[in-house]
Amino acid sequence: MEIKGLDYNTQREKLQMPEYGREIQKMVDHAASLPTKQERTVCAQTIIRLMETKMPQLRGNADYEQTLWDHLYLMSGKQLDIDWPFDVSEAEKIHSKPAPLPLPQNKIRQRHYGKLIEELFEQLKQMPAGPERDELARQTANQMKRDLATWGHGSMDDEKVADDLARYTDGVIQLDLNRFIFEKVTVVNNEGGKSKKKKK
Repeated sequence: MEIKGLDYNTQREKLQMPEYGREIQKMVDHAASLPTKQERTVCAQTIIRLMETKMPQLRGNADYEQTLWDHLYLMSGKQLDIDWPFDVSEAEKIHSKPAPLPLPQNKIRQRHYGKLIEELFEQLKQMPAGPERDELARQTANQMKRDLATWGHGSMDDEKVADDLARYTDGVIQLDLNRFIFEKVTVVNNEGGKSKKKKK
């Protein structure tokens, strides 16, 4: 249903930079319509100060002024003829999408442990016996137990961790469950609450 006099966003022209809002876009359009370059430049400088108040988080960037002028250039449809204080010829790179990250090329044997744990298995196999390897084995075992809690529906049996650690390190790491103490693990249940599993 259309009501006379009402102006809907769906009926308006699409904004180039929606984060600045329609009022700033109208100011940019007005600046582009001014008759002299001097008037357009002065107007653009005022608009930049207003844009800065709309996006204060940009001030944390070393090149935030460059970014604001790039945005202004894009909002004008690259038609604003002024004395640009920055080079805006590469402004369109703002909208370019990053290249997709490559997926791991090697198959992960135990997906619930993940690739990083598999890399730790390989590292443990190559390390000489000693306190450094013992500490890495302790940290790896505890992370494996946390992974089981996260992806194994709460199942995190100590014997399974010890068995997996021995198997995937080709028998190099053998946990003595009579002496080894796992860290406490907090499990998030399906209701969003937390239940704590105590040390065994």
